[in-house]
Amino acid sequence: MSAEAPNPVSEAETTGPEAPGRRRGRARIDLRRLGRAALLGATAGPAVRDRLPDAIGHVAEAHRAHHPHADLAVLRRAYVLAESSHRGQYRKSGEPYITHPLAVTLILAELGAETTTLTAALLHDTVEDTEVTLDQVHREFGDEVAYLVDGVTKLEKVDYGAAAEPETFRKMLVATGNDVRVMSIKLADRLHNMRTLGVMRPEKQARIAKVTRDVLIPLAERLGVQALKSELEDLVFAILHPEEYETTRALIAGNAGAADALAAIAEQVSALLREAGIGAEVLVRPRHFVSVHRVRLKRGELRGSDFGRLLVLVGEDADCYAVLGELHTCFTPVISEFKDFIAAPKFNLYQSLHTAVAAPDGAVAEVLIRTHQMHKVAEAGVVALGNPYSGQDTTDPAGAGQSAGQGVGPSSGQGTAQGGGHDPGPGPGPEDGERADPTRPGWLSRLLDWQQSAPDPDTFWTSLRADLAQDQEITVFRTDGGTLGLPAGATCVDAAYAQHGEAAHGCLGARVNGRLAPLSTVLHDGDTVQLLLAQDTASGPSPQWLDHARTPAARIAITGWLQAHPEAAKVPAAVPRAAAAGVTADRRTGARLRAELPGAQAPAVRPAGCCTPVPSDEITGFVVRGGSVTVHRSGCASVDAMKRLGRSPVTVHWGDTAACRVTLVAESFGRPGLLADLTEAIAAEGAAVVAATVEPPSEQRVRHTYTLQLPDATGLPALMKAMRDVPGVYDVGRARHPASPQI
Repeated sequence: MSAEAPNPVSEAETTGPEAPGRRRGRARIDLRRLGRAALLGATAGPAVRDRLPDAIGHVAEAHRAHHPHADLAVLRRAYVLAESSHRGQYRKSGEPYITHPLAVTLILAELGAETTTLTAALLHDTVEDTEVTLDQVHREFGDEVAYLVDGVTKLEKVDYGAAAEPETFRKMLVATGNDVRVMSIKLADRLHNMRTLGVMRPEKQARIAKVTRDVLIPLAERLGVQALKSELEDLVFAILHPEEYETTRALIAGNAGAADALAAIAEQVSALLREAGIGAEVLVRPRHFVSVHRVRLKRGELRGSDFGRLLVLVGEDADCYAVLGELHTCFTPVISEFKDFIAAPKFNLYQSLHTAVAAPDGAVAEVLIRTHQMHKVAEAGVVALGNPYSGQDTTDPAGAGQSAGQGVGPSSGQGTAQGGGHDPGPGPGPEDGERADPTRPGWLSRLLDWQQSAPDPDTFWTSLRADLAQDQEITVFRTDGGTLGLPAGATCVDAAYAQHGEAAHGCLGARVNGRLAPLSTVLHDGDTVQLLLAQDTASGPSPQWLDHARTPAARIAITGWLQAHPEAAKVPAAVPRAAAAGVTADRRTGARLRAELPGAQAPAVRPAGCCTPVPSDEITGFVVRGGSVTVHRSGCASVDAMKRLGRSPVTVHWGDTAACRVTLVAESFGRPGLLADLTEAIAAEGAAVVAATVEPPSEQRVRHTYTLQLPDATGLPALMKAMRDVPGVYDVGRARHPASPQI
């Protein structure tokens, strides 16, 4: 892309006012000073070419703080290439464009990113906005740097039109599935762009802020990069909710002394831990703007201690619980605020003990307790994990000038298969096949699976936003010993598609914690779920399943099947149409019934649901509202009830079709595996399960009710005998419901 027309989305527009809620610590670098340093470095003579350019001195300082032995030579080479390729390009604020990749690299360096990530960050816009090619990056810096740079390079609007943005994110997420460092660079890139968004048109600011809110912030949360997430939240808050932002800013400014209340409690906690012999660092952490806003909505009027939290850092995991014990012994604990994310970490790697204590003066302080390593991961998330393929720091991705062919870049095969044809990287994979990032979380694996089924960019974009909006996960257990990771609020429908894929189209029901449950049942963390599938592969999902599907994988699969089978979405008529000469075929079973009504038109005839008569049963019929005839077994309680109402029976006969539908009730003693054994016995007799329910156990007895489709009614006695032979079953009979006659 030419210097005169840089890409407006990747470009950071201007250095605006101080970002709200920016992390305290290292002072922000003056971008104008960086620009001057970059220009001076570009015109320096050969004598200074071997030393580190002044423009990246701050990056080197931040990097060495985390990686004291890092080899900075590759950073110098990357900077020289980036500066020379971006030379002549300027941002709308007037700074040389090189200040943007420098700022992105600094953000990652301060988070502790290793050298490979910083190298790619310096080069992340070169392939997109300059004449540098991906092959050139590959030759000079190796497979991994080239993979990361390609992962964050956007697709051109000239090629993809309106689909460029969603398809770019699809490509980026596929690349992230192989190496999470791709998303680390993208998050830092978006943070700097959001910091410097001030001179853009308000409508463009709002559009970028909404994408940041709906996609990038949830991704930062899921990858555990809280330092970036918090600042992105505040920047989006200021743009999309300016009035609430100003109210919150004024509230914080009006409570400038709030830190004193927490500082006093922090002194008490420090003294307490010193006396107990626990080495700990106690810090006061001010809440960022969005956090204060949320607390205000939750609690109303805020006290001084509500504007921050205490952070206690210790050396070992055991010390965390020792600190907790001291706090709960010497202060009054607020039990409802206690959470143990050390024993049960969040799905984004986060670990801490959360509690709240009340001081003698009544002030309540929230306390976070974690080790120094936990704190590093809590702030930087996946960035703190470094190179996911090596236990050592990657200090020179190109092997200090060796052939790039000796690199260890990720396989591009997976990206091609999953990214709708976009190849996220040129690097060859290992000889034994594709590799996936070992740090890849379960939610990302699920996302990579369902995105392959998204039929178009709009579906992918809508599904991605909906998926990322679900920010909590649960784990449910399968009966075969495996587990399923699902978003909070997922139902049995979601579990079925997560476990069985398209085979879940034939799901009949589920057992949750040993009890039969409808597919709409919401699952909870730790539940055990068993999905019951029909043997008939032609079975399909009901349109109502969409009301209960929460995951994109389930919704896309169900929608696709219904679109391919439009007839399945039609609701059948409540009453079957009458056949000629008074003969009606039951649309559910195929059984044919004939009613004799002298002098009347041929009526509609249907089996009664209370006793579900089948061919060979003795039957009788009654005319009900609408002129149709309902057929009952002769011994049905509804027959006597209808006669008491003065209804005259109608003569009905079975036709020549043997197929039927019947409802059976099995009485049994509860035991593990009973449902599986019963369904196996039913299948062995050639019957298909249409519906099944299990009532809650009563005195160790369980009642199962099955609605079954039989190819031949003569097989009913054998079926009932086979069910009675199942161990634990002591009776099987036809369903008999209380008399409730239609009038």
